[in-house]
Amino acid sequence: MQYTTAVGRSAAALVAMVAVSALMAGCTPAGADGAIAEPSAPPVASLPTGPPPAATPTATGGGTGGGPKACTIDQIEVSEAHQAEVRPPGTGTGAAIVPVTNTSTQPCTLRGFPTVAGAGQGSPDKNHPLTVTHSGPAATVSLAPGGRAWTKLTFVNVQGEADGYCASGATPAAFPTLVLGVPGAGSHQIAMDDGVFAACDDKAAVTAFSPTKPS
Repeated sequence: MQYTTAVGRSAAALVAMVAVSALMAGCTPAGADGAIAEPSAPPVASLPTGPPPAATPTATGGGTGGGPKACTIDQIEVSEAHQAEVRPPGTGTGAAIVPVTNTSTQPCTLRGFPTVAGAGQGSPDKNHPLTVTHSGPAATVSLAPGGRAWTKLTFVNVQGEADGYCASGATPAAFPTLVLGVPGAGSHQIAMDDGVFAACDDKAAVTAFSPTKPS
């Protein structure tokens, strides 16, 4: 009776082992030749397509872009002034037109307003600066070789006859020549083509250099 029970238990254990082996074999896939198959790799997700990112602008070497440079004192000539057609009433100069010419072989530019002083008998330290008021806007003027620009000087005019008088009571001033300062292009001594510069109160209104001749 005891022997039969032991045999029964051994047989039951053997059946359980076979069942577990079969279960394990069923859980592992095999190929046709019985080899264990490797698990397949998961699919790779595709990236969204779209336009490439915009390129970042890069700075390039510079300079002034190759345009004309500002006129220098050696490139221009300031000619004699002449009385303007439109000028304040009186017997003095009233207003004068001054031409500036590019006498070089290269283009150049002018911009801004001139300074004005009465010339001091050949000595710069004796020049008599006038107080200038800017009239109108300034713009860059390109001068080709031989090109010309103008500025207009309008004075507080002398009144009356002979030596005249100033409405303010000041003494009129007469200058055989003026010193015209051109921005970036030095100082130039000029005369009137007829007479002298006569003005009151040491003042002048000046226009910026322009390619159009003022009246």
